[in-house]
Amino acid sequence: MTHRTDLAAPGDGSAHAELAYLPATEALARFRDRSLSPVELMTAVIARAEAVEPKVNALAERTFEEALAAAREAEARYLGKGPAPRALEGLAVATKEEQPIAGRRSTDGSLAFRDEIADETHPVVERVRAAGGIVHARTTTPEFSCAAFTQSRLWGVTRNPWNLEFSPGGSSGGAGAALASGTTTLATGSDIGGSIRIPASCTGTVGYKPPYGRVPAMAPFNLDTYCHDGPMARTVADCALLQNVIAGPHPLDAVSLRPRFTLPDGFEGVEGLRVALSVTLGDWPVDPEVEAHTRAVAEALRAAGAVVEEVEVPITRAEVREAAMIHFGTVFGPYVASVAADHGDLLTAYALDFAARTAEAAREPGSVMRGLELEAGVQRRLGLLHTRHDVLLCPTTAVPALKADDDHLSTRIVIEGVELDSYLEAAMTTAFNIAGRCPVLSVPSGLASTGVPTGVQIVGRTYDDTTVFRVAAAVEAARPWSARRPPL
Repeated sequence: MTHRTDLAAPGDGSAHAELAYLPATEALARFRDRSLSPVELMTAVIARAEAVEPKVNALAERTFEEALAAAREAEARYLGKGPAPRALEGLAVATKEEQPIAGRRSTDGSLAFRDEIADETHPVVERVRAAGGIVHARTTTPEFSCAAFTQSRLWGVTRNPWNLEFSPGGSSGGAGAALASGTTTLATGSDIGGSIRIPASCTGTVGYKPPYGRVPAMAPFNLDTYCHDGPMARTVADCALLQNVIAGPHPLDAVSLRPRFTLPDGFEGVEGLRVALSVTLGDWPVDPEVEAHTRAVAEALRAAGAVVEEVEVPITRAEVREAAMIHFGTVFGPYVASVAADHGDLLTAYALDFAARTAEAAREPGSVMRGLELEAGVQRRLGLLHTRHDVLLCPTTAVPALKADDDHLSTRIVIEGVELDSYLEAAMTTAFNIAGRCPVLSVPSGLASTGVPTGVQIVGRTYDDTTVFRVAAAVEAARPWSARRPPL
């Protein structure tokens, strides 16, 4: 295993770009045949970060020297010097800052916690490290991960690599932006209302919301059925690779599922699979470009042999909004409000607004029961759909992307003449946090006229992870995307 000596200086990412975008599965194969060194790949990823981060701002913390040292240790393993290589040996993995690492800052994107140090490590990060993944960076989030864009008073604005005027989405926006800009090979995210899938859609990456309990989480939010930790990547195979590493029961998470479920190494075609296409679900207004791209994906699946039927899914914006706000008002919102009570002057306007909105929704007598009834209705209708179809295909977001510099409080989003009550309604994801036991994978569907990507969601039956990945792999094969690069 040899090291190239003709690489550009760290400040020039151009010579490293193609190597930095190498899929994880291909990098592992090249590590094994010794045509590529983990040191060479890590050097390329770091150089790429130094070149593009001033524009994108996706990395909240960098540990590049430690990462290079770990890459040298990984190289030795591939050379037969020491233990055998592990599942992610030598790969750069950017973890979401929300997922704590013992001994490191744990800010949740808030000035209120800028000096907090974590005393334990998130199970997802623990498993990445145990599998030989190298955490070279941690990614930005909105404050408390409570927004569908990524900006904070602590880290500033994170931008979409495809068009810097736009956001990469949120709350795992830094993860999506890092993948799209080539500053990591794999990334971790979390999703309470779409926070993995929204950034995946906005950045042209692949993001997976596993079914509830599949991937262990930290207390107390592990007990919230809306909450999921999951993988993000640039290809479906890479996403499956990381999912297989982080899945499985964990002693600190009583609701993590037994036995451990493993996705297969490859996926069959989609011949005969029944796909329900719904562009608007119940009543979502959808941008014409998003609709066109969603239909193009449906046609690609039909051409690949799937039986695609356009259906109406009677899940409405109003019921999803009400159910989610009640839910957040009993769990997530009060946490933000408790911080605001002590540090209100340090919080962002959107975090304060989130706390107020959710508190109002949960204030009415009987609101919890009302929320459960709404959630049960959503789950029932989706369950009935899945008796007739293997997966549901719908847009991930109703618009391609939000502007990066706006807090979207006074600005109203208008789609096809319909004004949304909140920018959060532009995401078509939260219904599937309500139905949290359904696996959902977001994959790229096209490129909007603004230059930012769009995405579709593939929603599976409860705990049917494999079929979701099977359909995603077929979409990727029919409409290859990973070779595309943002114009950075």
